[in-house]
Amino acid sequence: MSKINDFLNEAGVFFLATVDGDKPRLRPLGAHMEMDGKVIFGVGNFKDVYKQLCKNPNTEIVACKPDGLWLRYTGKAVFETDEKYAEAMLDGAPHLRNIYNEQTGNKMMCFHIEDATAVQIRVMGEGESLI
Repeated sequence: MSKINDFLNEAGVFFLATVDGDKPRLRPLGAHMEMDGKVIFGVGNFKDVYKQLCKNPNTEIVACKPDGLWLRYTGKAVFETDEKYAEAMLDGAPHLRNIYNEQTGNKMMCFHIEDATAVQIRVMGEGESLI
């Protein structure tokens, strides 16, 4: 998992794909961390991305580094029930506490990806499994 987390750190922004009915949805994200041997991602409980992942957990993350190396991380989103993940995510990005707090009522929901494949690919090259 460290290789995936390190790749995402180097890429900065990554893209998360979900399914909305029969339509694909893609959005840029940045909230992630490595904890307990998993790469954890954070989304808001008030956002469509959260609702879409709850309805259909099939997801894919794609990230690209400036050198053209890119990552495809695919599997099923599994939401964490332990609040320690959301607290750690917010501790790592304190500016998010302006969005996720008791006053706004917004809650950070954290998930990891199971039944996953992770491949890093060079432009015009072969893929290399990271898991």
